[in-house]
Amino acid sequence: MFIAMNRFRIAPGREQEFIDMWRRRESYLDEAPGFREFHMLRGPGEADHTLFVSHSIWESREAFENWTHSEAFRKAHAQAGAAKGVYLGPPRFEGFEAVI
Repeated sequence: MFIAMNRFRIAPGREQEFIDMWRRRESYLDEAPGFREFHMLRGPGEADHTLFVSHSIWESREAFENWTHSEAFRKAHAQAGAAKGVYLGPPRFEGFEAVI
């Protein structure tokens, strides 16, 4: 099992806009071989940002990497730059292999 996570720093006061964008977004994940599940997690708020983390579970790292090179991935991320002022920089990716 492989878990792919992206940490997003969101501008204070823009949290609901971020959540709404992700609710409306077509991810095409259900079409990806090896995809198991997705969650968007809200973390702590700081003075300068609120942390959100996307969390997707895959059968393997290979399945995740194949998706990142697919047309579905390109379509899912086509509007990534459209939310000016919501994101405080690019997301930070973290990938984890299950060991137990």
